[in-house]
Amino acid sequence: MNSLEAVLQARKMLAEVTPLRRDCGRVCGTACCAPDEDGQGGMLLLPGEEALYAPLPPGFCLTRNDDVLPGMGLLTCSGRCDRALRPLSCRMFPLTPVIRRTEGRSVLQIIMDPRAFSVCPLAEGGLRGVDSAFCAAVRESARLLCRCAEHREYFVALGKYFQRLRAW
Repeated sequence: MNSLEAVLQARKMLAEVTPLRRDCGRVCGTACCAPDEDGQGGMLLLPGEEALYAPLPPGFCLTRNDDVLPGMGLLTCSGRCDRALRPLSCRMFPLTPVIRRTEGRSVLQIIMDPRAFSVCPLAEGGLRGVDSAFCAAVRESARLLCRCAEHREYFVALGKYFQRLRAW
């Protein structure tokens, strides 16, 4: 399975679940969908996912972000989008998969995305603050993605990035 095929399958796994059993955007006024006052924000694209945004749909902006992996795409939207077009990072938010070394082995973990603490009221509750079906779907989609070497490398790099930020 290549990286794009894995992304497409993971998107299907996350198509019908959300962090709450109701529209979580009503809790925060869709804060995670809006750029901040400096126009910053957006979601990192996973390996292979950028192909789904060529050509770029209206209302989206694609930039490069070298913080996690060189050349990774960062997708931002105007705050309103067709939910079917959302990138995987958006579908998983406020959670994120990371791989880190624990006791000499690599371990896939689903954590609260440290970036969520500034915008998502669910973040403070940790994994218990989100619907268990959502958490399970994020975990299963991450396992599926990890069958692809590029995604495993991305989740390792993301874990190291958060460690550099001392976020967890």
